[in-house]
Formats: sequence, structure tokens, C-alpha cells
Amino acid sequence: MTAVDLTWLRMERPDNLMMITGVLTFDAPLDVARLKALLDHRLTYFRRFTQRIVDGHWEDDPGFELDRHVRAETLPAPADRETLRRRIGELVSTPLDFEHPLWCMHVLQNPDDGRCVLVTRIHHCVADGFALLYVLLGLTDAEPDAPLERPVEPAKHPVGFGLAKTAQQVVQAGRAALDALAHVPAKEVLERAGEVSADLLHLATLSTQPKTRLRGGLDGEKRAAWSLPVKVADVKAIGKAAGATVNDVLMAAVAGTFRRYLEAHGEGLEGFELRTVIPVNLRQGEALKALGNHFGLVFLELPVGEADPLERLRRTKARMDRLKRSPEALVLWRLMQLTGMAPQWVEELVIQLLGAKSSAVMTNVPGPREPRYLAGERIQTIMFWVPQTGRVGLGVSVFSYAGEVRLGLSADAARVPDPERVIEAFPEELAHLAEVIGA
Repeated sequence: MTAVDLTWLRMERPDNLMMITGVLTFDAPLDVARLKALLDHRLTYFRRFTQRIVDGHWEDDPGFELDRHVRAETLPAPADRETLRRRIGELVSTPLDFEHPLWCMHVLQNPDDGRCVLVTRIHHCVADGFALLYVLLGLTDAEPDAPLERPVEPAKHPVGFGLAKTAQQVVQAGRAALDALAHVPAKEVLERAGEVSADLLHLATLSTQPKTRLRGGLDGEKRAAWSLPVKVADVKAIGKAAGATVNDVLMAAVAGTFRRYLEAHGEGLEGFELRTVIPVNLRQGEALKALGNHFGLVFLELPVGEADPLERLRRTKARMDRLKRSPEALVLWRLMQLTGMAPQWVEELVIQLLGAKSSAVMTNVPGPREPRYLAGERIQTIMFWVPQTGRVGLGVSVFSYAGEVRLGLSADAARVPDPERVIEAFPEELAHLAEVIGA
């Protein structure tokens, strides 16, 4: 295992599991036998999905059986949206079996309307969300009758809200810093990192997040919810009218969404900044096939305390622009490397530090522009959630697919027992922003 992969393995806690969870919905039942045949050909192409961890190393699982990792069940009555949310919450709260490869798929069939949901759980030490998206989209096809046996490759032309461009800018901004760091022993990194000293100082001196209902103790019970879809074209129209990117608009809408929720619960919001941690993909091209973890982290403070939606957007855009010019992601990626090489007590300190300085982990992951099919059935919606580290109890995800974007929330029940109340405001917030700005 690489040092960074080992870091994610050691982050596992009973009340905060290090799993990446994906949810795909279908309007018809999935043929489970066909799904297994597809996985046997395409997923096992990546050896990591047939390997287990023994003493910090990957080795082939002599007892690997696909049936252990693909499970079908029928949702109990009334098999409604709340039943589905509750079952997904239970799965997100259940650890994977460390005696075998660290992934599992659950086919949830609705007996009333024939619809189906596929829940995929994969441990973060296997790969980061960007690499796993590459793998999982490689299981899909552009047509329902595509042959099972074909070269393993991802869906083409993924949608991005400026993420690819942002990642390139981050890499360019930190190239000199990375060159300085890449060829020296870990203990000398900080001595040689003059190019990123300002960012290191910034990270070290970030204030601890104030106590709100979003922060505090965790009980390990996770709950998940996702919003109604919003047209990507509508988000683009807001950005064009405001002179902002689609990404800027979405992040400002997330800020407004949390503002509405906290206001409804009587929180004092004046001057409040919701600090989130955002993964940034540092891979390029074929590197995704290698799996593992190769991403940086950046801190984004959402101006939740700002009442004016236009000012929220302006401030969010300014902060996003700063991040595009900063090597912060590379600094934190290197920090994760150092953590994996260090004794576990050092890792505990790093986790506590990151957890104290953030309230949520947020992802904005690109999905395919065109509809995709899995085992012959069209995928209707796609949502992903990444795990949270330390005492962080919120995972926020923004995901685009087939011209639509949704907001998802995975939350510890001790912090947000009603995540559906949060995400239901997301379409409303975007509609309000469009009205105010005249888009």
C-alpha cells in the first residue's frame, strides 16, 4: 500500500467509516445475473477488487467470490422514498468486511413499481473518488444492448463545472513546490518547501470552526438524502448573468441552502463561515487506471452568514478564484503522504487538526453528459458521497449527470437527523438566485 492509501485505512473509526458510497437509480429491475457477469469481466480487470489487505499489503483473496460482494434484496413496505433513505443510511453506517476485498454492491428492488437502486460501497483506501468514478463509469455503456466483453474504459466527455481546469491551475501553481518536495526525504519536506510557506502558515493558523448544530459528537448512525434535479443549463444562465462560473454558482447555492436550514433552527448566523474541505484531482490522463489515492485538499469557506444572495455569490467566486491560484491542494496531498509514513499518533494529531478546522467534506464531481446504461438498464440518477475524517459529520456532494445536477448530503444523525430538510432548499436557492439576478 502507498503511504496515502495507508493513511485512509488507518482513519477508519467505528463512528466514522472511510467508505465512498455511490447510489444509482433505475426505472426497471436490474438483471442481477447480468450485472454479475458484467462485473466478472470488467470490474475484476482491476486486481484491487479481488484483493484483501494483510499486514498493510494487498494480496489476492483466496476466497474471493463475487456472490459475497453483490447482494440483492427487496425493500420492505411501504417501499417509499423514506424507506429507501433509511436503508441507504443503514448501509452507509455498516462497515465492510476486512477479511475480503473492501467493496460491496447492494441491489435494492422496489416490489411495488419495479424500480431499482444500486448502492455501491468501497473503502477509500482502494482508491479516491475520482479513480473510482473512472472504474464505475467503465462498467456502463452508451447503449442498452452493448456486449459485456469490451475494452474497459470510462464514459467519454465527462461534465465538469470547471473542475478539470481548476485542477490544472492548481497543479501549475504548485509545480515548483512539488518539484521541491518530490525528490527529498519526508523529514526534509518542510525545510525545502519555501514555495508553499504561505499556504502552510495559512493552514496552521486557520481558526477552529465555531460550534453549531453541524459540529459536535457523532454516534455513527448515518442518514442520506438527495435533492430534486436542477438543469445544468439553468445554472449556466445564472453564471453568465453574474459573470461567474457554474462552479461558483453551485457553491454559493450550497451556502444559501445551509443558511436556510440553520435559520430555520434558530442559529445565530452573523459573520458565520462554513468551512468545507474539497478534494481536488491531481491525476492526469492514464494515471486514473492505477487506482489508489492521488488527490489534494483545499479549504473553502462558504459565506453562510451573508444574507444577500448576490454578495454570497461574489464572495464565493473570489474565494474560488484564490484557490485556483494556490498550491494548497499539493501541500495537503504531501501532508497525507507524510502522515502515512509517520507513527499512528502523528496521524491522530493531523486528523484532529483537520477535523477541528472544518465542518464538512464537499465534493463536486463531474458525471457523463449523455445517459448511460448498466447491465442493459438506463441509469436515471447518480449520487456519490465521500467519507468524513475525524469528528466531521457532514458529507456534501454535488454531482452532474445527463444535463442535470443534484445536491446530496450524508450526515451523522447526531448532527443532522433530517438531511432531507437541508437538501430540499437547494433548488429553491438556485431559483431565488436566478430571480434576483434576472437570469
